[in-house]
Amino acid sequence: MTDMIHFEDLTPGTTFELGPKPVSSDEIIEFASEFDPQPMHLDEKAGEASILGGLAASGWHTCAMMMRMIYDAYVCRAAGEGAPGIEFVSWKRPVLAGDVLTGTSEVLEARRSASRPAIGIVRFRTKLTNQRGETVYESENPIMIRVRTPEAKA
Repeated sequence: MTDMIHFEDLTPGTTFELGPKPVSSDEIIEFASEFDPQPMHLDEKAGEASILGGLAASGWHTCAMMMRMIYDAYVCRAAGEGAPGIEFVSWKRPVLAGDVLTGTSEVLEARRSASRPAIGIVRFRTKLTNQRGETVYESENPIMIRVRTPEAKA
């Protein structure tokens, strides 16, 4: 594939638009039933009675939706080698049934790996907002991306 995204393509300031991703009550309940079966994620009335104010996606569900959104925006076209971890995740506001998520994923920094020069480490900041423009999610994490021309000097 000639249009694969490689390390050289990801300079600080490069931004990818994410979404839109509508969030349904059915998917919130399905995810929660399997992975986070707390009442506010399973039942509308329990969600309304909680500090979340309605049937709310688990934070882990929000992370999973973010992963799908970055996959669709750029990971599917990247010469990726995975990620060594997440530096931080912050759930800023509840993601409620009926919300529509959009966002951005921005390159903060990019450097060649000292121990594996054919790999670059690209650190991203990802933010998701709901349809009201409220930030619901933020994270920063490095992703390992293959270098297009590893023989070139770093």
